[in-house]
Amino acid sequence: MEKLTLEAHTIRSEDVEALKGAGWAEEAVFDAITVSSLFNFYNRWCDGAGVHPMSDEAHLIAARQTAARGYTHEL
Repeated sequence: MEKLTLEAHTIRSEDVEALKGAGWAEEAVFDAITVSSLFNFYNRWCDGAGVHPMSDEAHLIAARQTAARGYTHEL
């Protein structure tokens, strides 16, 4: 995925065929491209918008809240 991130304009059908030759299904190639692209988008969006990582304390608070109420809750 490094090539997709750093040199996407150089990706050719031969790159996809090499993955398929290594046993990747067409669906797996598509999924890898999608996940890599979304991570790149979100990272650039966060950097550009000035979003900063949460502190360790904020992570701990969020983890405690999730443990107490689960991943879903009523609004």
